[in-house]
Amino acid sequence: MMSCTHRIASKIAAVGSYLPETTRSTEETEQRLLERNPGLNLPLGLIHRLTGVRRVHLRPDGWQTSDLAVAAARDALSGRDEAIELLIFASASQDLIEPATSHIVAAKLGLSCPVMDVKNACNSVLNALQVADALIRTGQYGRVLIVSGEQPSHAVRWDLESKEQFLRSFPGYTMSDGGAAVILERTELPAQQDGQASPPMTPHLLGGHFVAESKHWQVGTLGTGGSMDPHAAHGSYFDMDGAALRQAFLDLGPEPVAKGLRTLGVELAQLDLLAIHQVAAPMLAPIMETLGISTARCVDTVAEHGNLASVTLPLQLQLGWKSGQLQPGSLVGMIGLAGGISLGLMVARL
Repeated sequence: MMSCTHRIASKIAAVGSYLPETTRSTEETEQRLLERNPGLNLPLGLIHRLTGVRRVHLRPDGWQTSDLAVAAARDALSGRDEAIELLIFASASQDLIEPATSHIVAAKLGLSCPVMDVKNACNSVLNALQVADALIRTGQYGRVLIVSGEQPSHAVRWDLESKEQFLRSFPGYTMSDGGAAVILERTELPAQQDGQASPPMTPHLLGGHFVAESKHWQVGTLGTGGSMDPHAAHGSYFDMDGAALRQAFLDLGPEPVAKGLRTLGVELAQLDLLAIHQVAAPMLAPIMETLGISTARCVDTVAEHGNLASVTLPLQLQLGWKSGQLQPGSLVGMIGLAGGISLGLMVARL
């Protein structure tokens, strides 16, 4: 006789975001670059043609990374009064090196729960979901608030010494400030026979798959505050070999995603939406074609909102809900791409 068991899992209970009202158009970015660098050969419209980005969001004056995270957290927490048992700040940005920014966020929210930071560039939130899911499944916490605040605007290089420096600073011109939050909470999957698949419509995180090719860590850096060169002015700006970064991800190919889906027993055709990190609009269609999924099943955020780093995936989930693309019971895949380099996949039933 086969036994029936209950399994603890986690589910996405709420998603929040914050996008500053102040924006800078790509045309304004180009005009400012030309004014500051008269010798720069920058045809107007080039940045938009290469990236598809129309504008980026800029933090309100005086706001810190933690403030962006707090605004998003309040959006996710709106109408909810359940106790938060753990707060994870997950971002490429931070208020200070010490203490962890999660303490600052918790203080501003009036929380007294344990906190921690998780940092892995643009995959920070995805990795935080992985960590929170494991902590919930092992019974350590019942409700975890994951927050992100990204503030790349402070690391944009406006004064250039050469064309090469412009090219290596290029990614910074299309990055946006913003915040995101996800509430992950404990759920119990209904009893099932041993060896039987989980009920397909039960809201929960199915799991994920993560890979890294860390030999490529030097293709994109932001060195400010690090021990390698803590006080150097050049370390305060993005420095990236965009072509090398793109090639590193092309070399990874679709297999990590395919392997993750096979492990979870999920096919691409089953996904109602694929949230994916977006750096440039022209890259989206080829990536989706390589994966074998229609662009109609993704949310284009990069054109109107720029590269939001770790805020990207939660924002796409929220926009999917608001547009009706996602409904209770929808199956969603989340693919993260981050400097270092790393790739991650998580799948959730909503």
